[in-house]
Amino acid sequence: MIGRSNRSRFEVTHIDMVPMVDCIMVLVIFLMVSSAFVNDPGIEVEKPDVSGSLSGDQSSLLIAISSDNRIYFDGQEVRVDQVSGLIKQAAIGRFPSLIIRGDRTSNLGVFAAVYSEAKRSGIQHVEFATTRADGR
Repeated sequence: MIGRSNRSRFEVTHIDMVPMVDCIMVLVIFLMVSSAFVNDPGIEVEKPDVSGSLSGDQSSLLIAISSDNRIYFDGQEVRVDQVSGLIKQAAIGRFPSLIIRGDRTSNLGVFAAVYSEAKRSGIQHVEFATTRADGR
């Protein structure tokens, strides 16, 4: 017992942060690449002002009506009689809602025809894209 002392020994611990930072970076890159961003296909329309808000849904189908009464679905111009068939085809195997984005200067008759065709296709939730009265 001559060579021993009663002093306690403290070991210096070191936490290596490099593996943790590497894992976080891989996760961030994976999330950025695999994220689905909502993109409104078609044309830009000037939406009418109303109070309230619209909830954006990733599984929503979008139809746009331009100021010159042309109808766009998935970025391509379609006729009114094609709307029902295209919506049925796009909704196979899922239950999406439909958002109709009509320009404020578009004809109400075209809007009503698109709405009627959308309901005829079997879509349960038809919503209208508008801007809120406060400009948002």
